[in-house]
Order: sequence, then C-alpha cells, then structure tokens
Amino acid sequence: MSQAMLSKVRKLLAQAEDPACTPAESAAFTAKATELIARYGVDRALLAAEDPSTDPVGDRVVDLVAPYARDKAGLLAAVADPLRCRCVRRRQGSGFAMHLFGFASDLERVDLLFTSLLVQAAHGLAAAVVPAGEQPAAFRRSWLAGFAQVVSGRLWAAEAGAVVGSGTPSVALVLADRSDRVQRRLAEIYPRLRTAAPRRLAGSGFGSGAEAGRRADLAGTGVTTGPVPTPGIGW
Repeated sequence: MSQAMLSKVRKLLAQAEDPACTPAESAAFTAKATELIARYGVDRALLAAEDPSTDPVGDRVVDLVAPYARDKAGLLAAVADPLRCRCVRRRQGSGFAMHLFGFASDLERVDLLFTSLLVQAAHGLAAAVVPAGEQPAAFRRSWLAGFAQVVSGRLWAAEAGAVVGSGTPSVALVLADRSDRVQRRLAEIYPRLRTAAPRRLAGSGFGSGAEAGRRADLAGTGVTTGPVPTPGIGW
C-alpha cells in the first residue's frame, strides 16, 4: 500500500474515532474506505500467489481484559472471520486470550480495525441510554453483540464485493486456498477443538448496538505498522 493510501486510511480512522464525528460523516468515510481496503486484501492475496514470501501464514495472541472481556472477544471474532482469519478463545484469569491465525496482511487488517472498533464501541456505549430498571451490564453486553453482528455482516459484504470487482477469475480459488491453509495451521496447534455453546443475552441493547455498527467506520482494515495494543478500554 502506497504512503498516500496509508495516510488516507489513518485520517479516516482518526475521524471515525472522534466522538464529534456525525453518523452521516462516518457513513460517507466508510463507503469509499471499505471498498479500498477490501480491494487491498485481494491484491495482497494475488501478489502472494505469485510470491508466497510476501505474505506468510502466521499467528498471534491478543489478550482481552475485564470488564466485558468475552464481549470484546466476540467483536474480535466478528472482525477476524470475514478477513479470512481464524481465532481460538482461551480463558486467561478474569479475561481471555484470543489466538489468531491468518496471513500476515490479513492479521494486520484485523489488528487495526479491531483496535479502532473498540474505541468506536466505547464512544457508542457512553452515549447509549440504559432503559430504566435494566441492569447496565446486561444492556451493554447485548449492545456489543448487536454492534459486532452488524460490523461482521458489513465486512463480509465488502470482501465479497472486492472479489467480484477484481475482475480476476482465479481470485476465488486463491482466497479459498488461503482459507484452507489458515485452517490447517490452526488444526496443527489445536487438533481437538470444541465448539462453544451459543450464548444467551438478556439485555435490550442489541438494536441500538446494531445501529451503531451500521454507522461504524471500517476504514482501518488495510494496514498497520505495529503489534496489537492490549485493549483496556474501561467499559
């Protein structure tokens, strides 16, 4: 990604994280940014098909701390899956460790986007009004579930659009092969994984969280230059 594109992504991301940014402004930033960043993911995949050394399969661990560690883990999984990464959740003290597997460029996209979405979610939760008589923690958990579900759907749509727009007939096969390689890497480390039971949430915040997810700026899915910061937002 060129320095000009990197600069644009950072500016969009900074605007998305600014609580003064209006929903309309955020939506406008998102429309173009998601298209560019998803296309970047496809371009990196095609480049790696020609020269695998440019984008190796790897893994990393992200520590998620209380409060709402499980909900943050859900958001991370919601971001990782559409961007062709897999993750394993492990209990770690009062929080969780999420072990992520993916190609380097996709792990980078997950890193930057997840960090930005944590900030955006914190702003959204701060502005959300908990209904009278409802437990705040239950409301916030359901709010975060709605936020994560809508963000994930938007990312799946952006990735699919980038595949169609690439004009390269073989891109679907390239991406399928990459997904298979990531899954094989995960299976090498965790050969006996079990699927967690579905979670039931009692709060009424899902709808307002989903609306915030529709407004969230996804500009940060393209590139990063460092490791994942440990999320420690106080909600």
